[in-house]
Amino acid sequence: MSARSPLPRNRMLVGDALDRLRRLPEASVDCVITSPPYFRLRDYAAEGQLGLETHVDQWVEQLAAISEQVARVLVPTGTFWLNLGDTYAAHANEGAERKSLLMAPERLALRLQQDGWIIRNKIVWAKPNPMPTSIPDRLNTTYEVIYVLARQQKYYFDLDAIRVPHLSARTTDKRSRPKVVPKETWRGPNSDTVTGLAALKANGRVGHPLGKNPGDVWTIAPGGYRSGHHAVYPLALAERMIAAGCPETRCARCRLPWRRSVIRALGRAALRGMLTPQCKCRSAREPGIVLDPFMGSGTTAVAAEKLGRDWLGVELNPQFAATAIDRIAASRPDPSTTTPERAAA
Repeated sequence: MSARSPLPRNRMLVGDALDRLRRLPEASVDCVITSPPYFRLRDYAAEGQLGLETHVDQWVEQLAAISEQVARVLVPTGTFWLNLGDTYAAHANEGAERKSLLMAPERLALRLQQDGWIIRNKIVWAKPNPMPTSIPDRLNTTYEVIYVLARQQKYYFDLDAIRVPHLSARTTDKRSRPKVVPKETWRGPNSDTVTGLAALKANGRVGHPLGKNPGDVWTIAPGGYRSGHHAVYPLALAERMIAAGCPETRCARCRLPWRRSVIRALGRAALRGMLTPQCKCRSAREPGIVLDPFMGSGTTAVAAEKLGRDWLGVELNPQFAATAIDRIAASRPDPSTTTPERAAA
């Protein structure tokens, strides 16, 4: 595929992630969501697989090269959601003393910062039912991280799509509302403020009318789907990332995402408005598209279709690719819907 070829949609590309990404057109994908093989934790029985390097920094460099291609294929407003897990050194030549946490996600994050990525969040995916361990001299690992990265300071992010209900519905009594929010002189120059929330409460609101910011700790149970793939992240996790990071619709010409406004109805209720273009192209619109360079069991694609987005997947292992295609087709509400295409390497 040449750099000028149209971007394939709803298709599984079988082959090496780096090679396949190099063939995709520039600035064509709205969002990249993926969970690459972690360092020395799985053997996927595929020649050329990532994750079995001898030193953790080799793993970092492999993913840095892939992330460089991710930056190339992302639209300027796009984001990169990178799910990573850590491991412990089995030998000093892996990058740390034996039994030491390798800090593999942190090493990669710092490397990507050097390449110009802006790290907007480090989300903690907390697992309420983690895999048990028999190791007696450390605590069990009950979380993984998701880095949210962007290439420019202004990018697409739909917080309203993933807001959660407020814990309290009470509002401040009108007679006790503060008239002026006092200046917080104790805060440092890089500290967040709460003036926006204070202003909402001063107007009798408990918070944003669509719900509160879900924060950066997401408690979501692993699994839910069983297959030959041994590292399946949950559908709910993929859905939240796609809802926030991949637009429902974009301009087919300039690829700018369409957005929804917030309409305040009667009282304190609020609704989301209609999708509106952010450009003056007056062109046709098309679904946003999410790419997963390590598609695995197909979770990203299933979540994308459930939310009305298009998708593109890359998978090195042909058996995993075939299983994922069957899963994607089976998850569709209409069994007669065309089975996703598969392209060989």
